[in-house]
Amino acid sequence: MWKMWRMKDLSSESLPRREEDILYAIRQLPDFPKKIETAKCEPAGCSHAELVEIAEHYLKERIQDGDKQATFLLGQLFFEEGWYEDALLQFDKVKNVDFQALYQAGVMYYDGLGIEEDRKKGVEYMKKIINSNDSQANHLKYAAAYNLGLACFEGCGMRHSDEEAERWWLLAADNGNPKASMKAQSTLGMFYSRPSSMNLKKAFFWHSEACGNGSVESQGALGVMYLYGQGIQRNQQFALECLKEAAERGNVYAQGHLVKFYYHRKLYTKAAELAKRTAQYENIGLLAKATDCLPTYTAKGIAIANFYLARCLHLGLGLKPDMEAAKKCYTKAYLLDADLTADLQCDVISGIM
Repeated sequence: MWKMWRMKDLSSESLPRREEDILYAIRQLPDFPKKIETAKCEPAGCSHAELVEIAEHYLKERIQDGDKQATFLLGQLFFEEGWYEDALLQFDKVKNVDFQALYQAGVMYYDGLGIEEDRKKGVEYMKKIINSNDSQANHLKYAAAYNLGLACFEGCGMRHSDEEAERWWLLAADNGNPKASMKAQSTLGMFYSRPSSMNLKKAFFWHSEACGNGSVESQGALGVMYLYGQGIQRNQQFALECLKEAAERGNVYAQGHLVKFYYHRKLYTKAAELAKRTAQYENIGLLAKATDCLPTYTAKGIAIANFYLARCLHLGLGLKPDMEAAKKCYTKAYLLDADLTADLQCDVISGIM
C-alpha cells in the first residue's frame, strides 16, 4: 500500500486554529463595521475582494491604536490570500510577543513562502515555541513538534535522523489525543508502512487514531489496509465503508481503490461511473492541498481510475466499447504513474484483472 511512500511530499503543519477562515473571524470582532458606506453594501453582500479591503483597513486602524493582535490578524489575512511577502512583514513585526506570528514566520522561512528558504531559521522558531514556558505557546507545541520531526526526516535545518523524526512525531501525536497533531498521527501511519521502519500493526493504530480525529488521508489508508489485510485482519465490509466515506470526502486515492473494488466484484457500471469522474481530475496539487493528502497518492488514485476506465472501454464493461478512448486512458495512467500502471498491466497479463 504505502511501499512507495515519499516523504518529500509532506508539508509543514498549518497553524492550529478555529474551523472558520480568518476573514470570518475578523468580521466577528465587536467593532467591525456593520455597514460599509464606501462599498455601499452590508458586509454580507460584499464581494470577497471588497471584504478583504475593508478588513485590511479596519485592522490597520486597530494597529495604529496599539492593538498588537491586529498585526497578527493582518498578517494571517495576507497569508490566507497568498500575499506571502506582506504576511511575513506583519509576522516579523510581532513574532517576539505573539507565538502565533512566530509559528507562521517559522513555517514561511522553512517552506520559502514569500522569502528565500531558510530551514535553520524555521527550525529555530519552532524550537522557541517548544521550549517556551508561556501558556500562550501551549496550543502550538504539537504542531511545532510535527514540523521538527519533518525537519529531522528531511535533514533540513537539523541533522537527518529517522529516530529523532519518529520521536518528535510521537510527541506531536500524543497517543492519539484529539487536541494533538492529527498530521503527526497520520504521518506515523505512513512512517510505519515504509520498508525501513515497517510495523503494520503500528501503522494501523496510528491511521485509526488519525481517522478518528478527522484525517481523510488516513481513512483512505485504513480502507486499503482492511482490503488487503495489512496490519489487521482482512475485512471487505470495513474496507468498503472506509473507502466510500473517504472517497466522498475527496480522497482521490480512495476513489481509485473504490473503482478497483467495484470492478473486481463485477459491479462494472458503478466502477465505470466513478472511474470516469475521477479520471477527469487535472490539478493534482490543488486537489492534494484541498484534502490535505499527499500529491503522490492523489496522482496514484487518478492513475488507477484511468487504467480501470480504460479496461471498461476496452472490453465494453459498464460502457460502450471505445478503443480510441481506452488508449487515451491507458496513456494517461502511464504518464501519471508508470510503475503502478506496469503493475496493473501485469495483473491483466496474469489474468487477475
